[in-house]
Amino acid sequence: MVFLIQKAQNKDSLAMQIKLNELIAVNRKASNRLLNLEDLSEGELRSLHKFFGTLAEKAKEEASLSELHSIEEAEEIHLEKVEDKQKRKKQKGASTIEPQ
Repeated sequence: MVFLIQKAQNKDSLAMQIKLNELIAVNRKASNRLLNLEDLSEGELRSLHKFFGTLAEKAKEEASLSELHSIEEAEEIHLEKVEDKQKRKKQKGASTIEPQ
C-alpha cells in the first residue's frame, strides 16, 4: 500500500515539474536556466532560494498587495499569444506554398 501511495506521489510530482517547466519555457522573461532545478545540488538550490527571497522583499517594498494589475497583464499576454499564433500560421502557410 505504501508503495502505491509513493508511486502516485512520484507521478504527481513529475507532472507538476513538467507543468512548471512548460510555464518557464514559454515565459519570455523567465530564465530557462530554471528548468529542471531538481537536478541542482542542495547548495545551489539554497543560493537560488536566497536570491528569489531578496526579489520578493524588493517586490513587497515596491507595491501593495491591494494593487490589482494581473488581470490586465494576463489579457495583454493572451492577446500577444493569439497574435504570435496567427503569425506562425501565416509563416507556416507561406512556407508550404510552392511557387509555380
